[in-house]
Amino acid sequence: MGREALLQVRGLKKYFPIVSGIVFQRQVGAVKAVDDVNFDVFKGETLGMVGESGCGKSTTGRTVLQLYKPTAGSVIFEGRELTTLPAEELRKTRKRMQIIFQDPFASLNPRMTVGSIISEPLVIHRMFPNKREQQEYVEQLMERVGLNPFYINRYPHEFSGGQRQRIGIARALALKPSFIVADEPISALDVSIQAQVINLLSDLQQEFGLTYLFIAHDLSMVRHICDRVAVMYLGKIVELGQTDEVYDNPLHPYTQALLSAVPIPDPIAEAKRQRVILTGDVPSPARPPIGCNFNTRCPVHFDLCHHDPDPPLVEAQPGHWVACHRVTP
Repeated sequence: MGREALLQVRGLKKYFPIVSGIVFQRQVGAVKAVDDVNFDVFKGETLGMVGESGCGKSTTGRTVLQLYKPTAGSVIFEGRELTTLPAEELRKTRKRMQIIFQDPFASLNPRMTVGSIISEPLVIHRMFPNKREQQEYVEQLMERVGLNPFYINRYPHEFSGGQRQRIGIARALALKPSFIVADEPISALDVSIQAQVINLLSDLQQEFGLTYLFIAHDLSMVRHICDRVAVMYLGKIVELGQTDEVYDNPLHPYTQALLSAVPIPDPIAEAKRQRVILTGDVPSPARPPIGCNFNTRCPVHFDLCHHDPDPPLVEAQPGHWVACHRVTP
């Protein structure tokens, strides 16, 4: 495509050990939260990541940022391999990549003022020679995200949910990053506030040239804000492509089921639409099914799905990748 990849993720795995015993603990298994994930994020784009709760979306985002140490795989950010960077080099690189957390209250220290919360990364990375310049910059950031700088000495509990999320956004912007993981940034907010936060994120992306990995449950919101979308199921990406292409022509049965559950504001079209109903529960990531991870719930599974290794992610159509034995390139 000729676009430059800001982030390249290859073979990323994050397994959490399952241990047994109280005194002499030994590992008896592993929760495969992220299992061999591959994707790129291009400069200036928003890549959406969707899927059911527990599918590994948030763990992927945090492992990319090295908040979790990956079990295996490669994460190349701005041409640098993050998984092997020395601690000091990684600390310097963190200025260029930030995260907006899901819960706007739990992610803010209740004992710190808003000014202290936003300026903390500035102090850690010694961005300003004196406190006066630092405070002026913090006030500018607050104003940019829609907060009154007059509230700089207030505490998080004095703000609404939407305002607290704006504080989190200001903190993420403080070090002028190029890449931000937005980990379900609107799921804890009222619907009326969600649109305001999404519009703010879009405006900031245009203004500062940001690149987003946008993790979400709301499929209609993902279509509104994202350039491409990756669909995850049980720790793996099962479909990846341009947002309109994936939404208008979903190839994986799981993607088809997800999209069939999204309401359409047209009663005639809604009545004609065919629903894809999935049966059963999501398998445990500690004991994934043999063969394709989706075979226990797939409405179109066949023998190959139960015996062959998990299908690889292949380019079924230009720019449209899918992991399904029924779809051939």
